[in-house]
Amino acid sequence: MNEILVVSATESEARHVPERFDVLITGIGKVTAAVAVTAALGRYPEGRRPLVVNIGTAGALRSTHGGLYFPSTVINHDISSEVLRSLGHPVGDTLAFEDGDGTTLATGDSFVSDAEVRDALAVRADLVDMEGFAVASAAVHMGARCRLVKHVSDHADETAMDWPQQIDHSARMLAEWLVRTY
Repeated sequence: MNEILVVSATESEARHVPERFDVLITGIGKVTAAVAVTAALGRYPEGRRPLVVNIGTAGALRSTHGGLYFPSTVINHDISSEVLRSLGHPVGDTLAFEDGDGTTLATGDSFVSDAEVRDALAVRADLVDMEGFAVASAAVHMGARCRLVKHVSDHADETAMDWPQQIDHSARMLAEWLVRTY
């Protein structure tokens, strides 16, 4: 087994990853991502789990953002953390990464294509996706290291509806980064 497990939500986002990498396609959304990553890491011996590298597209929450990002923080943006904490139930809704670039990724199950929703999220984050927090959370839970790598495909507004046409460009950029880095 390889020392790196490349994780992507869709086959399209991982289309250009070289065959030498183990690739896990999770499906879209937090639940499917968490279940798939947990199951895959369970097949590795404890203490010998690979580095999980989550590649994928993301919506930029600011017009100045574009290209590749390596988030330092990922938040689960669509859980009622404050309410649950006020009721006495601790909720882990933030994970940090030492090798990040200072950006924050917001993960949620909603496909953000509305500028008003985007602007509300921009108060807390730089990018938005639908799997990053779940992948990272599953990796941490299973004792594996994790790195998030996201390529901006849209600006989380009406341009997000062009996401299917943007995936191949993002997939190429992500694969090129993988080859240069690993």
